[in-house]
Amino acid sequence: MAAVDGLLGAPESLWEGGERRPADDHVAYGGRAVRSRRHLLLPVLHAIQDRVGWVSRGALQPRGPLTLRVCDDIVCKLWGADEICSAAGAERSPCLGLCDHAPAALVERSGSSYEEVQIAPISLAQAEQILQGAGWPESAHRNEPRLAGKLLRRVGAYDPRSLESYRTQGGFVALERAREMGSEAVVREVTEARLLGRGGAAFPTGRKWESVAKATARPHYLVCNADESEPGTFKDRVLMEGDPFAVVEGIAIAALATGCEKGYIYIRAEYPLARHRIENAIAQARGAGLVDIDIEVRRGAGAYICGEETALFNSIEGKRGEPRNKPPFPVEVGLFGKPTLPNNVETLVNVLDIVLDGGAAFASTGTKDSTGSRLFCVSGHVERPGLYEVTMGTPLRALLEQAGVDRIQAVLLGGAAGSFLTPDQVDVPLSFEGTRAIGATLGSGAVIVFDETADMKAILLRIARFFRDESCGQCVPCRVGTKRQEEILERMLGGRNGDRSTDVMLLSDIAQAMRDASICGLGQTAANAIASGLTQLKVLDA
Repeated sequence: MAAVDGLLGAPESLWEGGERRPADDHVAYGGRAVRSRRHLLLPVLHAIQDRVGWVSRGALQPRGPLTLRVCDDIVCKLWGADEICSAAGAERSPCLGLCDHAPAALVERSGSSYEEVQIAPISLAQAEQILQGAGWPESAHRNEPRLAGKLLRRVGAYDPRSLESYRTQGGFVALERAREMGSEAVVREVTEARLLGRGGAAFPTGRKWESVAKATARPHYLVCNADESEPGTFKDRVLMEGDPFAVVEGIAIAALATGCEKGYIYIRAEYPLARHRIENAIAQARGAGLVDIDIEVRRGAGAYICGEETALFNSIEGKRGEPRNKPPFPVEVGLFGKPTLPNNVETLVNVLDIVLDGGAAFASTGTKDSTGSRLFCVSGHVERPGLYEVTMGTPLRALLEQAGVDRIQAVLLGGAAGSFLTPDQVDVPLSFEGTRAIGATLGSGAVIVFDETADMKAILLRIARFFRDESCGQCVPCRVGTKRQEEILERMLGGRNGDRSTDVMLLSDIAQAMRDASICGLGQTAANAIASGLTQLKVLDA
């Protein structure tokens, strides 16, 4: 209870878990007053988790004192995660966002206190030593990008724990400039920059900002979406770990421009270092009087669906992480039913240079329909996995050459919700219009390379299992479709008897139903990689 009281304050009545008072026999405290605190549900559960390592009675179940979770998602699977899990007896985990250092693992110690540490890469010998109690391991993974441009120029160039260090890199000059310009001028520059959202949906940022700024209902909320759970994607992690003050400055500029009184940054639970860096940056910036807006960090709880903006709103409000029907759109009716500006981490960091250099300068780079630069997370069978920044329109082949790719069987572009490309498609320009022309998408910026040693049947099945697990179950097309998709693939790729042509047609029908009738993008894109794997890569013929 100490963890709960530390967040909510000491209970004042029997109804809240405190000492019995005479009035408690006659008056029940609840109703609207209690419902108004529902948004604190997830923070309370995390407080308990941080204290003892599990959510005790009410806690579902206790766990052992030491837990090793090894990621067995797409990239880690390529680098031996299955063998480590089988040989060492480690638990399996979905993607930890450390794909550039695969295979990755999370170690947790529970009991009177709770600790967690990420190890990437992890070897079988390390896994066995940890499970045998050979001592608490040290965290290991680097944050520096492989190829940096304007967006990543500060990562690795300053101490991300120090405000003064950030200011030596020109920190908070953009926010000062935004205040001098005024909110309307900032929105105009962002609109002139033609910046498209970097979270996957590619919605025009300026249009979204203008809609929120003009909304009459109050208050306005800003939500920075840092729930980066797409397998193969880690760009926002690198930004938050290596340049956290820029993320905070971007949030402050966006809030100024759109009149947002309160901000939230929703960070996936698997990013403990990123969360600590962001919390520290917020505290130092507010302590120095540089940031006016109240920014609250909220931790996710391992749900991929909460990367969808309205499911994220529900999670912050203390409800199930399920998407909402649109319209109404978030810019009109969003978090707590008020106008809300949802933006991705990468999108907000771009705003700093737009304010400093002007929207026209930003729009002069890249292509006509895809301005600026873009972050790409390159992993898999490459010599130099990591985060790369390239100008929009750069051919995929040039990016792969930078990463050191010798042999290509396939490239998965856009993450698990993206599409497989064949070797003769790698000259595609990395732009929204370029990928659209070949039926692909940039998605979350994930680029996963597979050489001829990769078992593509196993990869397709892992993707199908990912979507089956991550469907929130709210709508029938996705809930049933992702399960049937996995079952059919298991039958087809497992060598079981059956009419393959009929199964292919059935998969196509299921995919069409999910695209047409699912509530959100998860269901609408859950069949993309499967379909391209069967048609582009001819996996059934392998």
